[in-house]
Amino acid sequence: MKKLIITAAMALALPLGLSACGASDSGEHAEKGHGENEEAAKGPNGGRLLTDGDFAVEVTIFEEGQDPQFRVYASRDGEPVDPKSVKLSITLKRLGGVINKFSFTPEGKYLLGQGAVEEPHSFDVEVVAVVDGKRSRWTYESYEGRTTITPEAAKQGGIEIGTAGPAKIGDARELYGTVELDPSAISEIRGQFPGRVVSVTKQVGDYVRKGDLLARVESSESLQIYPVYSTVSGVVAERGGNPGNMTGGEPLYVITNPGATTVVFNIFPRDLGIVRPGMRVDVEAQDGRIVGAATLGRYLSEGNAEAGTALIRASIPNRGGWIRPGMTMRGRLNVNQESVPLAVRTEAIQPFRDFQVVYARYGDKYEVRMLELGRKGKEFTEVLSGIEPGTPYVTEGSFLVRADVEKSGASHDH
Repeated sequence: MKKLIITAAMALALPLGLSACGASDSGEHAEKGHGENEEAAKGPNGGRLLTDGDFAVEVTIFEEGQDPQFRVYASRDGEPVDPKSVKLSITLKRLGGVINKFSFTPEGKYLLGQGAVEEPHSFDVEVVAVVDGKRSRWTYESYEGRTTITPEAAKQGGIEIGTAGPAKIGDARELYGTVELDPSAISEIRGQFPGRVVSVTKQVGDYVRKGDLLARVESSESLQIYPVYSTVSGVVAERGGNPGNMTGGEPLYVITNPGATTVVFNIFPRDLGIVRPGMRVDVEAQDGRIVGAATLGRYLSEGNAEAGTALIRASIPNRGGWIRPGMTMRGRLNVNQESVPLAVRTEAIQPFRDFQVVYARYGDKYEVRMLELGRKGKEFTEVLSGIEPGTPYVTEGSFLVRADVEKSGASHDH
């Protein structure tokens, strides 16, 4: 790391005292940006030079082998001014309403700011110096990692916003399985007495309600014809008799409940100690359609000998009835979960200089937040410092914001 130069533009080419410079008789200076190819005036220490008549201060941030700290050099007519004779303060106004105030004490040839200048070094700056009873004040903008994106452009770019806060973090496992009907979803309907089937009313694939008439059977003993009713509601999967057939102990109908679907997942030996009954698994179809959350049941007594896996079942919702036996499903399982007080979505994290960052949003302004990270999960990553709870930040489309920041060139030199 080397000495940081706070960059911004300053119109020194105009005479001091002209309104174009924002200067006044009271020593007030409001400095705005120049064109793309112009830079702020620099002092002999490589910092930003602020002048008021023959008096000047040079503002630097020093961070070689330490936390960033302000070092300010005072001069008059180009000659050093004793730091003990200068009373100095700097106020930084950040996005989100955060204000940092710094007092200064003499330290050798410069005035040393009390406290670290936290990242990002992006703020509106106010510098006030009092020397020999005269007060000088300067204001300027010093931005890095910041850009402006209109709501319309953000919407078109697919930018989505979340809030930094608590989350559960764990290791992710992907499971694959096949849809089956739940064993409780299959009902066999038999005649009460052996006999000859006189008539049938339902075909395979028909939907029946509990109490619907399915068949009439002539009893072999009494020669009386008795009705056979459905004991459940569902879909006819099999019909075991036609008119004229004899029926005995075999089922006349097999009726299934298509809403009672399960997924039988394959569990490889390496995961047997991790995947346990009762865990929550998020299920989706191979085409990405969301099925919903399910709970793993007990391991089945039989396994998949061909694949060398154990089998575990999870009941899944079949809203809309589009799930059919035989379909392949994918499950996402978080194991070793731990609740953390502050986290961001893992996909939102982007590189910026030597940092890992997310982009906080304030209205139509977006700015980096340098993060110290803890545990990383597939969905969320723990944040130890760098962003406040409740801060809105970009969860999707962060790479677009990053590209816009890089294009804007809003950065400082390290």
